[in-house]
Amino acid sequence: MPVVNVFNASREKVADLDLNDAVFGAEVKEHLFYAVVRWQLAARRAGTHDTKVRSQVSGGGKKPWKQKGTGRARQGTTRAPHWRGGGVVWGPHPRKYDFKLNKKIRRAALCGALSRRVQESALVVLDVLEFPEIKTRQVTDLLGRFELQEALVVIGDRNEVLEKSARNLQNVTVLPVEGLNVYDVLNHKNLVMTRAAVEAVTARLAG
Repeated sequence: MPVVNVFNASREKVADLDLNDAVFGAEVKEHLFYAVVRWQLAARRAGTHDTKVRSQVSGGGKKPWKQKGTGRARQGTTRAPHWRGGGVVWGPHPRKYDFKLNKKIRRAALCGALSRRVQESALVVLDVLEFPEIKTRQVTDLLGRFELQEALVVIGDRNEVLEKSARNLQNVTVLPVEGLNVYDVLNHKNLVMTRAAVEAVTARLAG
């Protein structure tokens, strides 16, 4: 069972925390990461791209020139695909890109991603993470004390002060427990979690 130190915001150790083996000591399977990240990115796509076929473009009601006698190839409409401004052949149309992925696979991938951060000693657990006011400097100072250049910060409940303090930092993402996902865990080299977040994640995934 992995054991990690619990720190306060000043990087003073306040306790030890036993992590659940099923969540933070799971087997890391790279192919599950690929499947889940692909599923997440596909679900984000709007799928609103659209092109007009020849029946949808304007104009083309009149034959461009007579059938014979001009020396040019015969043409029936300016809406044909080979004309400039004509319809598009086999162009994209609105569609959904999302697909089904089993819940067991998603859970195993998330546990594997969390376990990898534990194996890399890239998990920092904080006792409490509260800021008195909205100020970006507080987040940068916190990361500086723990010698972190970038981090995914996971908190137990929504915290507007913390979220607004970190939103201008490109290398920091703040998520509540319900928003924790494989893509963001893998996309940040370090993972910072509050003790409440660890307990909530364990309750969510261990069962």
